[in-house]
Order: sequence, then C-alpha cells, then structure tokens
Amino acid sequence: MILHALPSFALPLLVPALLTLGLGTAAAAEGPAPADKAVVSNDAVKLAGLVRFVAESCPGTKPDYARFREVVERLGTDLAALSHGEPLIRSATYTQAYQKDPEASCRRAQESFGPNGTVVPGLIGPG
Repeated sequence: MILHALPSFALPLLVPALLTLGLGTAAAAEGPAPADKAVVSNDAVKLAGLVRFVAESCPGTKPDYARFREVVERLGTDLAALSHGEPLIRSATYTQAYQKDPEASCRRAQESFGPNGTVVPGLIGPG
C-alpha cells in the first residue's frame, strides 16, 4: 500500500466523483453534525482518496491537512476512522481510480478543491 507520503495519522477520486461529492458550500458551511464516531461518511472516504492521490501524484500541489480534518469532522467522521480497516481500503480504491489518468485528475482536483475550488475551496493548494 502507498502510505509513505502520508502524515503519521495515515491521511488518506474517481474523476466523475469530483462533481458528485455533494460537498458544496452549504455542506462545508454547516457546523459539525452530531457525530456517531463509528459512522464514516462516504464523502469523507472519497476526500481521503483524493487527498492521498494529490499528495502522491500532483506535482506542485499539496493537500491542506488542517482543512481536510475540518471538512471530515463537519461530515461527522472521526479522522482516525479513515486510517484503518474498510474505510482505508475504500479510499484507496478512489486513489487508484484517479491514478488511471493523473494529469486529468490533478486538473479536476485543482478546479474543484484548489484555492478557488467549486466543491471544497482550499482543500488543496500549491506545494
């Protein structure tokens, strides 16, 4: 598994999934949901796959891990839950899917999650 580029807490995009995450500004602006820490949001899993992909495959770009933590928590997911078991395996499948066309995936990730992103602005930035 490719965890060497991730921080010690193992942070973890199918290209079409970029537009179907459902994380528009309304979702990002909401406060933390009452979270059952055993529940792992599918959107959080997708974001974990994206963050891992960007860290490993997008030159000149890096994830903002503080912003990632914030978004994951607002989705009602404990960040630690993404670092093991079934959520980690699922997020890795997203990472692998994005790696099939890294140039297009990096471009779309920047458009959707970069400083002026349309889905979660500021999730990724210059590296």
